Amino acid sequence: MSPLHGLNRREMLLQAGSGFGALALCGMLAGDRSALATEAISASVAHHAPTADSVIFVFLEGGPSHLDTFDPKPKLNELAGQPLPESFGPIITPMGEYSAPLLASQRKWARHGECGTWVSDWLPEIAKCVDDIAVVRSCWGNGLNHSNGVCQMNTGAIVGGRPSLGAWVNYGLGSANADLPSFVVMEDEPGKVINGPRNWSSGFMPSSLQGIALRGGEQPIGNLNRAAGVSVERQADLLGLMQGLEGARDAGTADRDDLEARIRSYELAFRMQVSAPEAVDLEQESAETHALYGADREPTAKFGKMCLLSRRLVERGVRFIQLYHGAGSRWDAHTGIEKNHSTNCGSSDLPVAGLLKDLKRRGLLDRTLVVWGGEFGRTPMSEKGDGRDHNSYGFTMWMAGGGVRGGQVIGSTDELGLHAIEQRLHVLDIHATILHALGINPMQLTYLHGSRPERPTINTGRPFLPLFA
Repeated sequence: MSPLHGLNRREMLLQAGSGFGALALCGMLAGDRSALATEAISASVAHHAPTADSVIFVFLEGGPSHLDTFDPKPKLNELAGQPLPESFGPIITPMGEYSAPLLASQRKWARHGECGTWVSDWLPEIAKCVDDIAVVRSCWGNGLNHSNGVCQMNTGAIVGGRPSLGAWVNYGLGSANADLPSFVVMEDEPGKVINGPRNWSSGFMPSSLQGIALRGGEQPIGNLNRAAGVSVERQADLLGLMQGLEGARDAGTADRDDLEARIRSYELAFRMQVSAPEAVDLEQESAETHALYGADREPTAKFGKMCLLSRRLVERGVRFIQLYHGAGSRWDAHTGIEKNHSTNCGSSDLPVAGLLKDLKRRGLLDRTLVVWGGEFGRTPMSEKGDGRDHNSYGFTMWMAGGGVRGGQVIGSTDELGLHAIEQRLHVLDIHATILHALGINPMQLTYLHGSRPERPTINTGRPFLPLFA
């Protein structure tokens, strides 16, 4: 028999007695936070002091127009109706709108806050929060189409297969609350986001690191409620049986890691049946709080509830929350941008502003990094006369909280808003900056895959430190 110091936790429990695992599970429901409850597949790293404990990424799927929200271009209106000047050189757009005339922005612009950041009239509520926001006007990426753009903004690569940013955070830091998932995903239209679960998958890392999808309705977490007729004891016996089956397998089998991950997922689900119902119960919130998020009226109710639930989750230690607004590429304004963006801004502006205000008044914004943006921006050239094509060459995102110094504008695009030209931040630089806020050095966080050390930003992204206070 192997010495005890050569056994992992689960093997020790199995060899000590196959029934002991079930007893431990029952103890967890009674409030025991033992090693069984807190164990996670994690590198358990903190390379430096973090400025944030959690991240809420507000992802606007389809690509919002930076030219009509945070990056005003007077020259664009001056040259409206004319072709893009030859000095810009050849460009590639998905719909081939190379010679289309420039499209003026119809927005009214104003400076807001003590910092004087420019914001258009499409986002009047977020405009009230600009002193807490750092606007980055110089983002760029490699994805020209939605599939590869969304994939890169979520995983760092334009092709599928790599772990999502949230999975890397889960791997690097583990869970701050053993009874809730560390990485949560919410879509305003479940099942509609392009690429689907690949956006929050764990790629080549253990599957227990992937995001857990929450939905609206009485049961936000699928299969959370215990099936009728199944007692706590019976469920504990089932998990004990699975542990016994695992122990009977050869420790050297290639699929052992997948089996370990699956059992960990079952263990988390078992614990969530006690803690999660309270965490997702929005009825505990006051009418004033619901109104702050617009969760009590249309057209903001759906996304407002998602933002409110995000605040409740970060309060309880969830590390990474991905919110998809416009699931199904509803921000994709190839035509009719006025109607498209008016609708999308109208349903998201108040909820996002409510989230920032609520986090701040509860003392949570200092330790929660809020990120806002899509997979790319839009072109200054028109498409079909009243729309804009995809633009991955230069677009805007913003960050707030989590140690970020608000009231500043980082970088710039050219005079027409086509290319990022100053303080350019690639998607991988954005990822590295988010990881830095959480105390992770992306070059030091590694996962051995196929005998090759893999890193979250694929060896290239660097954190942009001027964003931080």
